[in-house]
Amino acid sequence: MRKPRDFDAELRALTDKAKALRTRKQGQFGELVIATGADALSVEQLAGALLDAVGADAARKEAWRKSGAAFFRGDGARARKGAGGSAGGALAIGASPQSASGEAGTA
Repeated sequence: MRKPRDFDAELRALTDKAKALRTRKQGQFGELVIATGADALSVEQLAGALLDAVGADAARKEAWRKSGAAFFRGDGARARKGAGGSAGGALAIGASPQSASGEAGTA
């Protein structure tokens, strides 16, 4: 006879894993803000840049993705200098972890 599955225990384990992943993601975003130098911006400036990024067109997002990929390859100083001229520039690097992490195979 098969052992019955403990759905409650499986659900708890999945919930714990999701919480750990959210915590890790939040920590990585904080590290990214510091690594890019965006921590020098005020909270209002950073929030404004993020809001602008959400509404940006596809071409601008692609340029940001390339800048972010360069940052993760180790060309970070060059990527920061090229993007640092505008409020969205700091975001350019901050908006890229999703696409760059998919390319690099890390989360």
